[in-house]
Amino acid sequence: MLRWFHALMPKDERFFDLFAQHSHAVVAGAVALRAMLEGGDAITRNYQTVMDREQDADNVTREVLIAVRRTFITPFDRGNIRDLITSMDNSIDQMQKTAKSIRLFEVTKFTPEMRDMADTILKCAELVQEGVPLLQSIGPEAAHISDLTAQISALEGKADEMHDKGLHDLYRASASGGSGLDFFVGNEVYDHLEKVVDRFDDVANVMHGIVIEHV
Repeated sequence: MLRWFHALMPKDERFFDLFAQHSHAVVAGAVALRAMLEGGDAITRNYQTVMDREQDADNVTREVLIAVRRTFITPFDRGNIRDLITSMDNSIDQMQKTAKSIRLFEVTKFTPEMRDMADTILKCAELVQEGVPLLQSIGPEAAHISDLTAQISALEGKADEMHDKGLHDLYRASASGGSGLDFFVGNEVYDHLEKVVDRFDDVANVMHGIVIEHV
């Protein structure tokens, strides 16, 4: 009986606008991070954009968490809303850490695998941006959302392969007389890039879990 009453009550739909705002910031951050990996002057030109978009995303996250506490009827479970916005925010937080690491270690050149991983990050961000508005019509869009989350998980697997190949190439270069410092720095960059993709896989898992609960 209570479930029917809850279903009939008007719900605050502003959460979907906030999710959309956050996803736009994440995509913009991913675009800037990918541009940084072109190296050279592109690093300085795009670094601050990553920082600014991360701050934008933090502001939206804060607004969502406040709204969850103050809203009587939410579109879906409060815990799911918190998990979704937190996982989305973790993805751009990790982008920020990646950009900071690049600046900290004064990296100016990047391997093809690093750039491919950054391309994967951008694709994951775009898939999340496509998927979050569909949660507003979760019933009819369940299959579409599930397909998008599956694509993100598949990209995460491919990113792992890029990471392993790139790291192996760095190791071989180091073992053949290359710089141990280059290996250390490259490993840091690869590790951060892999973690960004992992965070997007977390977003996909949360979205898929919401679909399972509501369909």
